[in-house]
Amino acid sequence: MGDWETAKFIFDKHPNLVRFNLSKNFGTTLHVVVTAEETELTLNFVKNLVNMMTREELELKNNHSNTAFWVASASGKKKMAKIMIEKNRSLLDIRGNGDYLPLTISAMNGIHNMVKYLYKNSKKMTGDHWTYKDRSLRLSHCVKRDFFAVALQILDDHPELAQDVSLLEVLARKPDVFKTLENNLITRIIVTKMGNTGFIIELLRTYPDLMLDRNEDGHTIFHIAVMNRHQGIYNLLYEIGSYRNSVCKIRDKGWNNMLHLVGKSSKKMAAKRSGASLLMQRELLWFMEVEAMTPPYLREAKNKDGETPHELFSKENEDQVSQGLNWTQDCMVVATLIITVAFAVAFTVPGGYKGDNGLPFFIHQRSLLVFVVNDAISLFSSSTSLLVFLSVLTSRHGQQDFMYSLPKKLMIGLLALFISVATMMVTFSASFFVLYHDELKWLPILIAVSATLPVLVFAVLQLPLWVDMSRSMYDSRYLFKPKKRMLYATKLRLHANSFHS
Repeated sequence: MGDWETAKFIFDKHPNLVRFNLSKNFGTTLHVVVTAEETELTLNFVKNLVNMMTREELELKNNHSNTAFWVASASGKKKMAKIMIEKNRSLLDIRGNGDYLPLTISAMNGIHNMVKYLYKNSKKMTGDHWTYKDRSLRLSHCVKRDFFAVALQILDDHPELAQDVSLLEVLARKPDVFKTLENNLITRIIVTKMGNTGFIIELLRTYPDLMLDRNEDGHTIFHIAVMNRHQGIYNLLYEIGSYRNSVCKIRDKGWNNMLHLVGKSSKKMAAKRSGASLLMQRELLWFMEVEAMTPPYLREAKNKDGETPHELFSKENEDQVSQGLNWTQDCMVVATLIITVAFAVAFTVPGGYKGDNGLPFFIHQRSLLVFVVNDAISLFSSSTSLLVFLSVLTSRHGQQDFMYSLPKKLMIGLLALFISVATMMVTFSASFFVLYHDELKWLPILIAVSATLPVLVFAVLQLPLWVDMSRSMYDSRYLFKPKKRMLYATKLRLHANSFHS
């Protein structure tokens, strides 16, 4: 493809062929040529062919409703597209398949150089043919493809697109966005709902006035951070000076202040923690933190429903108190069974007792000593576990007890229960070593190895809960008031790069 001399000989004899479809799918000769690779020959062919065509002929569409310019835009043929729009700039405004404009389809296909070129020549997406949906779709695809320079330019030209929800969702799912950004590319989209702390930091550095901007519900980015429990974003309140008081005074359309929102959104957090007790502890921690941040006169302020923050929090979390204790009953059943077994085994040692002195037959076997000691440990630890869980159930527990007292008891009870299960398996295995120490030595080894399975299963299933409890107990104190300043004390990670064609 690209033999212009032959094509010119044919077109000179039959000029109308430039507007005829060569096939059902491809369209005119120009439609076919723009699908080829851009080489010196094909570019020369397109240039000469376009010179032979009228402006109207350049606007001809194939059976897929696409102009040749639209096809070139979709496939990234920038030089070919440039030749065509030099003769007819209206090609930029003609829609093709899917009702997409050339600029939109190039963004959807992720062709960066084409997107920049077309945007520069589209008069910044102005004109009656450009709808809000067109601009929003174009911006969304630029963000998806990491074309942040173009996205910033669009937002500068059309700031109303910054409130687009679909765009927020796209960018919010890019937590590593600043690792790939170059050239000081800060886009103005609030991604607080997804917890993109790095983005919010760069956003506020560039547009500090956005700290006080509200959405349609009357919430700032800090209110949204509280509702979604993103402490990284919330902690920025400690770095904004006098703005902090202004933010904390803001009330939404329902007259809810920031402290109200902690209780109002508690139920949404239920699925994010391993148990109700842990959820209650974390919710209390958030309530106490935001309460300390809230001006005193707002701590007892009522919303439109006539509820104070504390009343709303108590109502939203009343089920958590009972749910946080229900699962301890199952643990008590297990501990009781182990106590029963361990107590009975203590008086039925392997091999029985001697009739003359009442001592065990295998008293001199080390495995019998292992049996007795581990049985005792199993009995004591299961008893400890039972008593701990019993104290949890029988004592009166308010919401404040979920901060430290109750999680500490649950940790002790779970640890004691695990020890009792592990030592019970050791006791069971040791009994076979006592009985088969002379013959069938492979049998106790096989049973001992098999006995590790339930211990491992118990550990694997309970370890996440235990770790969550431990972290809630000891890491929670570091959630707020970070020592390291993030907003203004750290070095900017983005560098400038101009928007070129």
